[in-house]
Amino acid sequence: METRERIVNVSSGWGMLVVNIASYVAAILSIIGGAIQNAPWMAIVGIAVLLIAILTSVGFFTLEPNKNAVLILFGEYRGTVSQAGFHWANPFLRKEKVSMRIRNFNTEKLKVNDRDGNPIEIGSVVVWRVANAAEAVFDVDDFVEYVHTQSESAVRHMATKYPYDTPGDDDHRLSLRGSTEQVSQALSEELQERMKRAGIRVEEARLSHLAYAAEIASAMLQRQQAQAVVDARSTIVEGAVSMVEMALDRLKERDVVQLDEDKQATMVSNLLVVLCGDKAAQPVLNTGSLYQ
Repeated sequence: METRERIVNVSSGWGMLVVNIASYVAAILSIIGGAIQNAPWMAIVGIAVLLIAILTSVGFFTLEPNKNAVLILFGEYRGTVSQAGFHWANPFLRKEKVSMRIRNFNTEKLKVNDRDGNPIEIGSVVVWRVANAAEAVFDVDDFVEYVHTQSESAVRHMATKYPYDTPGDDDHRLSLRGSTEQVSQALSEELQERMKRAGIRVEEARLSHLAYAAEIASAMLQRQQAQAVVDARSTIVEGAVSMVEMALDRLKERDVVQLDEDKQATMVSNLLVVLCGDKAAQPVLNTGSLYQ
């Protein structure tokens, strides 16, 4: 059952400190006076006051900024103190202090399969804080361990939803490597859904490590290199075709030379060789006519 947090106020510790010190002084004087005056009742009263003073001392506690104290009385939740300072509460209350400060957690490098079945190594950094101290204490056994376990589980689940990479001509398909912002947002939302039951707020979650597993890293690197070469060649060919088309149009517009279909084909072939070749073309001078 979900715990509902209640913020409560407790007494200031400074006023009770004065009363507590006065109780110690009165108890000591009563015990000494009873011994001097041979008055057992005075000594008994002094001892009783001393025991009460010792018990009262147990009720003092301090809270630093961004820390809460969950108050528990004989197993029953009595409220949460959120105000920083020096406080006093019922000595029989157990004060469970919980830090509300922002924390970082780096997951281990996990080996999982992506959506395409490729083994990859993935890790993440999760920025989180406790938003509800009562839920963090009562609704899970150990909220820090809960965060660690759920973070690794969420990273594993997210890795199976996306491919590591996408083909060069598919820019709209989400991938772990190419869609960092979208993947991080999806990871944050999934973590928040998992951790809200423990009173945890996820501030941010991002991938900190992403790589192919060692057994396929070499083959995937060759594939990426081949894809890069294909993409580069496609760009070169696209530009070369545009340049050839422009050259033919300019020749026709300015009526520089009349070319039949065979000569246009030859010209196109020569220009494509020059523009798409890996090495610079060697010029050959034609001293005859165009048809020789």
